[in-house]
Amino acid sequence: MVQAACAQYGEDVVVGWCIALLTGEISGEDAFGPDLPKLVALTGQANPGGWQQPVDPVNYYWVRVWAARVLMYAWRDEAVDALRVVADDPAWRVREHVARITAQRELGELVDQLIPMLDHELPRVRAAAVRAVGAAGEYEHAEAIEPLRDDPDPTVRAAVEKAEEKLAARLDRPLT
Repeated sequence: MVQAACAQYGEDVVVGWCIALLTGEISGEDAFGPDLPKLVALTGQANPGGWQQPVDPVNYYWVRVWAARVLMYAWRDEAVDALRVVADDPAWRVREHVARITAQRELGELVDQLIPMLDHELPRVRAAAVRAVGAAGEYEHAEAIEPLRDDPDPTVRAAVEKAEEKLAARLDRPLT
């Protein structure tokens, strides 16, 4: 879907929509409006959640999730500022995607904003933040993930081990 949207509208336009959706320039309510083809282009359908119309405002955060998800496939460097804006989004799925994109694109400039996610109640958010630190963090960030070696969730513990290995290899120095 992202490739199709980029082919039809251009990658810069698609990423621009995502930035506008993430930053609130286009609200969740407006994204579901009939005059905006953006949501259809980004998700492949006018009502990707299958909600009754009008969409309950509690579900507007999904627009930011979908916009962030697109940034895993289409990119412009200006998107970093939008990700910085939503790094503390009230919706955990948005924050998780910020961490995933940070890891994928090795966005070291966002790692400091992800450190609070290491204490998140959901293991998948903690694990995503740990992976981002491993992929894009610096030596001083290793200290932040070390306590998660004893996390109650095995996925988080495994993410810490891999992140520390990746961080040490990427920085070409031992962490301890």
